[in-house]
Amino acid sequence: MKTQIVEWPLKYGAAELFDLYHSRPGAVLLDSSLVNEMGRYSIIGLNPYKTLEVKDGALYVDGSPAEGSLEEVLGAYMAAHYEKNDTGLPMISGAIGYFTYDYGRSFEQIKTRHSRSQAVPDCILNFYDNLIIEDRHEKRLYLTASGMLAEPGAVLDALKAEISAFTHSQEAGEWEEYPVKITSDFEKEAYKKAIDRMIDYIVEGDIYIANMTRRIMAYSGKPPYAMFKSLRENNPSPFGGYFNYGDFQVISASPERFLRMKDGLVETRPIKGTRRRGVTPEEDAALKKELQESGKDKSELLMIVDLERNDLNRVCEPGSVKVTSLFDVETYATVFHLVSNIVGKLRDGLTAPDLLRAAFPGGSITGAPKIRAMEIIDELEQSRRGLYTGSMGYLGLDGSCDLNIVIRTAVYQNGCYTLGVGGGITCESDLEFEYEETEQKARALLEAMK
Repeated sequence: MKTQIVEWPLKYGAAELFDLYHSRPGAVLLDSSLVNEMGRYSIIGLNPYKTLEVKDGALYVDGSPAEGSLEEVLGAYMAAHYEKNDTGLPMISGAIGYFTYDYGRSFEQIKTRHSRSQAVPDCILNFYDNLIIEDRHEKRLYLTASGMLAEPGAVLDALKAEISAFTHSQEAGEWEEYPVKITSDFEKEAYKKAIDRMIDYIVEGDIYIANMTRRIMAYSGKPPYAMFKSLRENNPSPFGGYFNYGDFQVISASPERFLRMKDGLVETRPIKGTRRRGVTPEEDAALKKELQESGKDKSELLMIVDLERNDLNRVCEPGSVKVTSLFDVETYATVFHLVSNIVGKLRDGLTAPDLLRAAFPGGSITGAPKIRAMEIIDELEQSRRGLYTGSMGYLGLDGSCDLNIVIRTAVYQNGCYTLGVGGGITCESDLEFEYEETEQKARALLEAMK
């Protein structure tokens, strides 16, 4: 059935309208709260009609065990239900979900010494019957109905009635103060010692660069949706989101795009290099200039750009992979980031699952060479990464995709927010600086829990 789409007056944005839907199991919001060219659209997904999950390496379709790999089943389903999207909107039908870092480990059969600390599937992809799409540039709202669960006209009428009757108000208790108890899998000196060992691996020639992560567990009585609203207000990002899966929630303010593909054109945008924002305009400008001129950070990013180019060349047309920007500095609420942009053209006959298989997990959060870096990561880190440094986003039935890198993200389950923080390590890394960088990256999330 062809998806029906209606345009609706934009009285409230998708993030405000999500007040209506956030408590529904399976409801998701891909949130572009930082309005720039990357953060143009926000998307609400409602009423999932098909679910693909991977748990402990096994595939489940609509809750039942299934044969084959996720990539095979996903690719076959998307091919059988292909729907052209010539609207200009990022997606009109398809799946929204996530892939954990642990899911990516399975691509290369990299084992882990760590047990699971959360009851969270390695992957969830929900195909949604209804989408609410906000175009923040054009200030328009679009409602879609695929007709997989109910007659599209009736569903669209119900959505319009709900939105028309909606009056935005603050969530009860949103401005209360909540105490936060914080623990970490690494004490400061132990983390620095692990970084020092990683530097030894670099000096010995095993790797050139690797990402080192520590896990923070924060116990707060603040509800996850209230935490998300605080986070997006104080730390807007182009690739954030809120996913409600019933027994756990995902709250993200990611600044990093991993993979976008539209009409076979592929883009990846790795981040390497971070400075905190200054207290005064003068300090702010000085820190930005320091990042722009940092040989270490440029060296880190250059190594990751080379890795990402190689990953894209596995599935892109020869000669099509190009670096279109190398050392851009992007400004966020609490940090500056050094960013590059790489593009390519997917080879004929290949699809979004093939692209994901070639490039996931992202090089900016593994290292180079990727497989050896991932082996060393598992040896030196103290916990499974889980969703942290995985990816969340959408895969459209037209073959498109847009996926982030899961950083600046917390998973809420059983009263605990779990988040990862880390950074790229090279032979030039300063142990104290690397630890302080993780503290800075955690700041926005921890503040939003209070």
